[in-house]
Amino acid sequence: MYTYLQDTDDGLPMRPAGKWAAVKLDYLGRYISVFETSMRNKWSVRNYIDLLAGPGKNVVEETGEVMLGSPLLALTTKYPFTGYYFVENDDDNADALRKRCSSSNLNDRVRVMNNDCNQIVSTIINELKPYEHKSLNLAFLDPEGLELQWSTISQLASVRRMDIIINYPQGGLSRVMPNVIDQDGESEVDKFFGNSDWRHIYSEWQIRHEVGLHRRLIDLYLGKLQELGYTELRRDDEVGDEPLIRNSKRRTPLYRLLFASKHPLGDQFWRAVTSRDLYGQKRLFDA
Repeated sequence: MYTYLQDTDDGLPMRPAGKWAAVKLDYLGRYISVFETSMRNKWSVRNYIDLLAGPGKNVVEETGEVMLGSPLLALTTKYPFTGYYFVENDDDNADALRKRCSSSNLNDRVRVMNNDCNQIVSTIINELKPYEHKSLNLAFLDPEGLELQWSTISQLASVRRMDIIINYPQGGLSRVMPNVIDQDGESEVDKFFGNSDWRHIYSEWQIRHEVGLHRRLIDLYLGKLQELGYTELRRDDEVGDEPLIRNSKRRTPLYRLLFASKHPLGDQFWRAVTSRDLYGQKRLFDA
């Protein structure tokens, strides 16, 4: 059990990942560190919500390298949260995550919930609401596909102080949108964006053959976040021209990390974290 919280193979299921996952996890880990270092003495209740948590560890398919996944990064940070909500829909992954968390002396703070995040989020919100006046919360939303629905985002936003880091699945959207643009009824892309407004943007892009489809779609997404009260919004391409996460071989865009906060301090933390990449090299902010 002593290996359950370490970046080694402990014999339990792991999530296959590409090398690029290290970039995403590095940003998350450093944000968690800044968040907790700065806020632990100011807020008596600090929750970390990971709605697509996985088994807790990733294995890089190209190299076999083992990396701690998002839930274990949060659980093993120097200054821990006071509460953890880990949601995982796959039974085997949820069992593996429970076993790994059980070896932590913080296990009594952890809830591992084996369910669809879009269905269970209301339960989590109901538990957070009574304490929202004295709590600070961070949600990490990292879908592997298009399983994250806008209704889940809107429920999280109903909590007064809820910073959100969202994996915007650019590659997945690019693959699926052409297949559902003319589909009758609500598609998974409609559920992701919360309505069918994306279809107009996509259809116009098809006609004009312009670049920047996802820049417009992200603007749509960020605009909807603003309607939910998020005044401090940032996308990764505001710190450089390249998408944040690319396929390491073909260099095609995979996903972007979007950050949303209702307080300027959250944006300040995110800017500080994303000003340097995984290798410590400085990234230049746009003017």
